[in-house]
Amino acid sequence: MNLRRDVFQAIADPTRRAILLLLAGQSMTAGAIAANFDTARPTVSRHLQILTECELLSQEQNGREVHYHLNLHKMKEIADFIEPFRTMWDERFNKLEAIMKNYTPKK
Repeated sequence: MNLRRDVFQAIADPTRRAILLLLAGQSMTAGAIAANFDTARPTVSRHLQILTECELLSQEQNGREVHYHLNLHKMKEIADFIEPFRTMWDERFNKLEAIMKNYTPKK
């Protein structure tokens, strides 16, 4: 049975975020990905499985090797979801910055 996992739970893990960053530049095999971490290869394979179940990664068979790459459509969905929050915080920080620029401490 293929369990659907929550994308945000998946990216909450720092190792999985690091894997996504690695794959942002190029597709890689599980072995190449695992070589970047000081952990057992089965652990990295489990992270890859979770990211694949969330559809954040896609697999491409190339002979005996399986290459992992980002699913850019799914990454855009996440970015689109987060954008209103980023906009809200930018507006709040801009207001705070304007207040701080005009602030003069009382003596």
